Amino acid sequence: MQEKAADRQAEIDALRAKRAFEEGERQARLREKLEQEKRARIAEDLEQARQRQFMEKQASLAEQARIEREDYMAQIHKQKMFEAAEKEVEEKKAVARKVNEKDVRAQITVKEEISKQKRVDYLEEGKKVREKVEAERQKIRDIQAGKIEELTDVGIDKKYLYDLQKKTVSF
Repeated sequence: MQEKAADRQAEIDALRAKRAFEEGERQARLREKLEQEKRARIAEDLEQARQRQFMEKQASLAEQARIEREDYMAQIHKQKMFEAAEKEVEEKKAVARKVNEKDVRAQITVKEEISKQKRVDYLEEGKKVREKVEAERQKIRDIQAGKIEELTDVGIDKKYLYDLQKKTVSF
């Protein structure tokens, strides 16, 4: 009986050992399952963090691109405004140059007309002086002819009048 009881006790011990071993395996499987679930959660959290970081980076890049685009457009607008102002200044200068050129040409024309008129006046005055001189000469020739005729009428010989007839008036 003692053997029987010892066998029975051995069986009970074996059964307990088996149950303890199975419980240990269950616990190990449970720990492994929990560990695997924990790793899956960590991997999922990491993936979500990566996705969030990627989205934040994309948003940041998009914002930076928008700011750079706005800055670029503002620079282009400033450049266009500057060019428009420069063009306006150049156009005003061109108009002023044309007005000045027109004024200068008008002044030149007026001066040329005055110069021409002075030349004409000078030439007319010279013509009047020549006519006056010629009239004076003619008057002297007429007086000379009158004197010669008068002397001829008085009876002075022509040979004495020769020097008087030859005499010319020059001035």
